[in-house]
Amino acid sequence: MSIALYMDEQVPLAITTGLRRRGIDVLTVQEDNRSGYPDPMLLDRATELGRVMFSQDEDLPIEAHHRQAKGINFGGVIYVHQTSVSIGDCVRDLELIAQASEPEDFANWVQYLPL
Repeated sequence: MSIALYMDEQVPLAITTGLRRRGIDVLTVQEDNRSGYPDPMLLDRATELGRVMFSQDEDLPIEAHHRQAKGINFGGVIYVHQTSVSIGDCVRDLELIAQASEPEDFANWVQYLPL
C-alpha cells in the first residue's frame, strides 16, 4: 500500500502532473472544490479523506505543530518551502514517500523536504 496525497492550492501543477505520471494518487484542493478554505479546514478534509497534505504554505506546518501540541489527530503534512527544492526533486521525493510509506507512518507527523 502507499499513501495518497492532498495537494494544497498553491502547489504548482507541474508537481501534481509529475506525480500522476508516476502513478501516485493525488487529489488537489481545487478538484475537491475547497479553494480558499482556511488551513485548519483543509487539514481536516485531508484527514477525513485518509490523505497526507502536501503544502508549500508555511502556515500549514504551524497548524500541524499546534495540533501535535494539543493532541489533535491529523493525517500528516509534508512541507517544502517554494524555493528550497526544484520541481523535479520535489516530485522525486514525494514519489519515494508515497510509494515507501503507509498512511499510519504519517499520522500526526510533519515531514520536511528535501529528504
